[in-house]
Amino acid sequence: MLNAIAAHEVATDEIATHEIKAQEAYNQSQDQRLPRTPPMQAESSFKVACSNCNLRELCLPIGLSTDEMSQLDGMVATRKKVKQGGHLFSSGDPFTTLYAIRTGFFKTCVVSEDGREQVTGFQMAGEIMGLDGIVSDKHNCNAIALEDAEVCVMPFNHVEDLSRQIPMLQRHVHKIMSREIVRENGVMMLLANMRAEERLAAFLLNLLQRLHARGYSKSELILRMTREEIGSYLGMKLETVSRTFSKFSDEGIIEVKQKNIRILDHDKLKTIFNASTC
Repeated sequence: MLNAIAAHEVATDEIATHEIKAQEAYNQSQDQRLPRTPPMQAESSFKVACSNCNLRELCLPIGLSTDEMSQLDGMVATRKKVKQGGHLFSSGDPFTTLYAIRTGFFKTCVVSEDGREQVTGFQMAGEIMGLDGIVSDKHNCNAIALEDAEVCVMPFNHVEDLSRQIPMLQRHVHKIMSREIVRENGVMMLLANMRAEERLAAFLLNLLQRLHARGYSKSELILRMTREEIGSYLGMKLETVSRTFSKFSDEGIIEVKQKNIRILDHDKLKTIFNASTC
């Protein structure tokens, strides 16, 4: 069963990593160099060019022509800053826009009638948010910044129009939607079939892989989310999350310094994740 969760939870990020490498190879063949990202400015006065963004490999399909890239420059209307703890959008808000995260971390969550929060995902730079609103023309969850963040604002009607004109973009949008379905299936299997140690190992490995695809360390990360939020996402109590982190630390698998995590034994972490397949 864990082979299935591995295929669901990790494969999508391997696909993303492959696409990034393919885009880099394409850029090199065209002798292109990505310029530095301009300083952040106010949403009302700053116009964004996708062709100048150093995250375009994560957001856009590979192999676009110069003319197609010029068309895509008009897809992003503005950039928007969201302070830590602020809402990018809330459940029930009208859906009009997709958001590409430029900097920062977000969590998505739903709140039950009695006020309990269920975390449904964590999103980072280069990922797209807002897809939940397509089905009903309104958002079905809250998107909250875990740190100061900035997003590119993409009106959905612009995305739809350009998708009709650029088949590669349309296919890319379909892939993004498909990844969300695969991710949700993976989370369901994780909650149904994994022990606490396996859930936390899978979570850390998934975060490491996604961060490494963005140029970060393979062995170190900073957790932007709280232990309680991790527990909500993994279906674990706060005490169980803390106890499992301590267990990994005592066994020499990780080193924990508050929110700073260093992986000391990557193979052992993978072994825990794949334990039931043995």
